[in-house]
Amino acid sequence: MSIKDKIDKKNLPKHVAIIMDGNGRWAKEKGELRVFGHKNGVSAVREALEGAVEIGLSYLTLYAFSTENWSRPQAEVDALMELLVNSLNQELPTFQANNIRVNSIGRKADLPDHCQVTLQSTIYQTKDNTGCTLTLALSYGSREEILQATRHIAEKYKNGEIGLEEINEDLFSKNLYTYNMPDPEILIRTSGEERISNYMLWQIAYSELFFLPIMWPEFTRENLFECIESFQNRERRFGKTSEQL
Repeated sequence: MSIKDKIDKKNLPKHVAIIMDGNGRWAKEKGELRVFGHKNGVSAVREALEGAVEIGLSYLTLYAFSTENWSRPQAEVDALMELLVNSLNQELPTFQANNIRVNSIGRKADLPDHCQVTLQSTIYQTKDNTGCTLTLALSYGSREEILQATRHIAEKYKNGEIGLEEINEDLFSKNLYTYNMPDPEILIRTSGEERISNYMLWQIAYSELFFLPIMWPEFTRENLFECIESFQNRERRFGKTSEQL
C-alpha cells in the first residue's frame, strides 16, 4: 500500500505550511551557485502543490521570501524576484487547469514593481477558483505581522471603535495577514534545520511540526503524503488528557 493510500481523506488537515529551506546548500554541494538551487526548488514547489491538489488539501502556504532575506546579496535577491515573475507566468495555466487560487501574505509593497504587477495579476486571474488556495509568503515576517495587527487594534481602541473587553484572540487573528484562512495544522521545514524562522508565530501555536533532513529541491509529493499520514496518527490533545478526547 502506498503512503497516499494510507491517508484518510475524511481527516485531512485544512492547511499545511512549509518553510522551503536548503536551496543554497543543495546547490553548493553540487558545485553550483545558489541561484541554481532556487531554480531547482521550483520543481519541488510544483511537487508540493500537485500533491496538495491530488489529495484535496484546501490551503498550502509556502515561505517564499522573508523580510530578512532582503539582506542577502543583491544579485541573489534580483534572481529570486525574476524567478518569482517567471514562475507565476509559466504556472498560470496550471493554476487555472487545477482550480488553484493564488494568494499572498507579507509586505507586498516591498517587492519590485514588476513583481507586484505579475503577482496581483495572477491573484486576480485565479480569484474565482475554488480548489486549493496557494499562498506565497513574500517579504513576510511574523513579528512584523503581529506588530502591525497590534497597531491596527490599538488605533481602533483609540478611536473608540472597539472596547477593551472586545480585544481577544478572535479579534487579533482577524487583524493578521491570514485573517481569511484557517491556522495551519502542519508545519514542514526542509534542510534538517529545526527553527521556525519568524514564520506564522501566532498561527502555529498548535501546529504539528515536521523537520525533514532533505534539502528543498529534493522534496516530493511523497514527503508531503508522509507528513500528512504521520499527522493523522498523532494524538492532538490541545491541553486535554488522552482520556478526555
